[in-house]
This record gives sequence, C-alpha cells and structure tokens, in this order.
Amino acid sequence: MAARRRTRSHKACQRFRDGRWSIAALRLPDLEGAEVLKRLREWSRVPVIILSVRDREDDNVAALDAGADDYVTKPFNSAELLARLRAALRHVQPQGADAIFRSGDLEMDLSKRVVRKSGEEVKLTPIEYSLLRLLVTHAGKVLTHRQLLTEVWGAKAAEQTHYLRVHIAHLREKIEDNPSKPELIITESAVGYRLIPKN
Repeated sequence: MAARRRTRSHKACQRFRDGRWSIAALRLPDLEGAEVLKRLREWSRVPVIILSVRDREDDNVAALDAGADDYVTKPFNSAELLARLRAALRHVQPQGADAIFRSGDLEMDLSKRVVRKSGEEVKLTPIEYSLLRLLVTHAGKVLTHRQLLTEVWGAKAAEQTHYLRVHIAHLREKIEDNPSKPELIITESAVGYRLIPKN
C-alpha cells in the first residue's frame, strides 16, 4: 500500500514535469500538497491552481507560500476556474524591462519606476513602491501576507502583518478612486492581497 501511494505522488510530480497539470487538489494520499509544490518549484514554474474547501484557510495560505499561483474554493463554476487559469498562464509570460502596467487611469512604468494616476505622477515611498511593484508583477494572483512581508521587509518580518496593513492602507489612499471601497488592491480575508486590473 505504501509503495502504491509513493507511486501516485511520483506520477503527480512527473505530470507536473511534463506540463500536463496546472490544477491540483490540496492534499494527496501520501504527501501534503504544499510539500509537492515546494518540490515542484525547485525545477518548474508551471502554473498551479489549488482546488480547496472553504474551511481550510491555513492550507490555502501554506500552498500559496509554497508556490501555488492561485486557489479556487469549492463550490466554483467553470468560468471562474478558467479565468483564474488564464491569469496564471499570463504570469509565466516573459515581460520586457520596459513593461508598462495600465489599469483604468493608473499607470506604472516599471523601467522608470514612475507611477501616474490620471496623468499625474503619484509620489510613493520606497515601501509603497515595492508593494505595488510586487502586486503589479503578479496581477490577478493572490500574494500572502508572508510573501509580501518577506519580499519587502525581509524574512524576520514575516509575521508582522500590522506593517502590511498600514502600508497597504496608505497605498490605497494614493491609487484607489475610493480607498474605503478598493477596486484595485483587494483583500483576501486571512490570506493576503490580490491586485485586480481594471479594463
């Protein structure tokens, strides 16, 4: 029985290697989904979307921290799943150094490090700029509190979520039309934040 379960996990990893799977259940019979993701991310950037249930928030966070691109909670419809998959596939497309992100009246020039809203330059602090850059370069994808804190403040700040809340609030004040009802930087409750571009 143990040998059979090991074979299942090996086949799962092999299918990721072959690029045939980009959607995964959070748990496998013999190996936590997060552990599979950690192994996968050692050699592959294939997009991964996690299918989970609503009462497993901690598992969703662990999977995102381990390298998943997104998650969908059950029940879900096929249109939502396909939209999430298309967004995940866009993340692996190479971007030039002069990439310009546009969403509504917001524009971010990544090469010049300039942010504009309605044509006017927005003055951001270094922390605010770093947060926005991370969200923009992963647009559509959930970034966990830990991912954002580690990238911007370093590993020692991984649990300091109050830092993040304060700076996200300041960032929203500068780039959202209505900071009290944000439409660009969306809070994913108990998980992190997602930047959703406007058409």
